[in-house]
Amino acid sequence: MIIRFETPLDISAIVKTTIAAFEGKPYSDQTEHLIISRLREARALAVSLVAEVDGKVTGHIAFSVVTINGFDRGWHGIGPVSVLPELQKTGIGSKLIKEGLILIKTKGAQGCVLEGDPGYYQRFGFKNHPGLFYEGTPDPKYFMALPFYDIVPDGRVEFHRAFYGKI
Repeated sequence: MIIRFETPLDISAIVKTTIAAFEGKPYSDQTEHLIISRLREARALAVSLVAEVDGKVTGHIAFSVVTINGFDRGWHGIGPVSVLPELQKTGIGSKLIKEGLILIKTKGAQGCVLEGDPGYYQRFGFKNHPGLFYEGTPDPKYFMALPFYDIVPDGRVEFHRAFYGKI
């Protein structure tokens, strides 16, 4: 398996992988592939990586800038993360997350946020920070942050408008 930056030739495979990864998931509204497309169209993909096995795209991760209290504070959001269903729980998602976190930190990010399963994402160091919140989450325990340095800002996080159906 290799992890690499997406290319234009990967876009169709990313869409198919993302649709398959979220199909039938009760927490999904089946629009994750559209979010990625809107982020790409808005040139808001800070980092977009694919996992490739034997020349086939098997996973994808997107990182985009988030705002805190309406300002860019150097923080990014993860999402979506997609792995083909038959290859989930084989380490592909973990490798995408780890590589992506290294890349955004290298590019100067101060930290990263996401909305997801604490049981999965805590292994990467994500946890709840009471002063940092996302109003769009149905349960605050699913919104977590990973600061790269000692400072965790307080405030309301907003993901890129692509997450809300806008470009």
